[in-house]
Amino acid sequence: MQLILLSAGRGSRLSKELRSKPKSLAKVNNKPIIEHNLKFFNMFKKKYIITGYKKKSLASFAKKYGFKIVHNKKFQKTNMVYSMFLPSRYINNDVVICYGDIIFNHKIYNLLIEKDNIIPLNINWLKIWKKRMPKENIKKDAENVIVKKNVLLSIGGKINKNFPKYQYMGIFKLKKKNYFNLKKFFIKIKNPKIDMTNFLNISIKNNNLKLRIKKYQSYWFEIDNKKDLIISSKELKY
Repeated sequence: MQLILLSAGRGSRLSKELRSKPKSLAKVNNKPIIEHNLKFFNMFKKKYIITGYKKKSLASFAKKYGFKIVHNKKFQKTNMVYSMFLPSRYINNDVVICYGDIIFNHKIYNLLIEKDNIIPLNINWLKIWKKRMPKENIKKDAENVIVKKNVLLSIGGKINKNFPKYQYMGIFKLKKKNYFNLKKFFIKIKNPKIDMTNFLNISIKNNNLKLRIKKYQSYWFEIDNKKDLIISSKELKY
């Protein structure tokens, strides 16, 4: 498998003093977010980091850990989906897409090695999210996730009453042919700013994608703001 690490974001919800570098370089326990996942990254021989905001800040990381840099020149006008397809000329195998602002257990790799398109979903997510924000805000910020027979039926949309059993983590695996089929679909819809969950959802609804879910129950932290940095620093144990 090959790896695409999406790290073009600025982190607009981080405090001003933390916005001098890409969001993925914000520190948790005195270590940049992306360096917490090195054991996972090192499992891939071919890996690509998508840069955007303050791209030079990621050059030393990429060189040290064997990433090829692919720069998103349009990072201010596009989104992660656009970034995901930028290294397509290098893709010749199944590919794992990973956000640059998450921290997780490297053993998630074992959930991704099957031949199917795989999306790990966190089943213990709510405990940490209740520390991140009030319950009413969770319903606005979390992704509604519907699963049937271990297949993802829907992702995104409004959470009405009960919190979903699962939560999307910002990591998934696509078979090579599906990656390129989705690229064609992305070009067809002509929406360079579409966010990832909406893109995955419409791809599923239009029968362009079938994602088999894998239940993940180890640690997972999503970093959106300064409070998240504080919580993850306190809770992170590995």
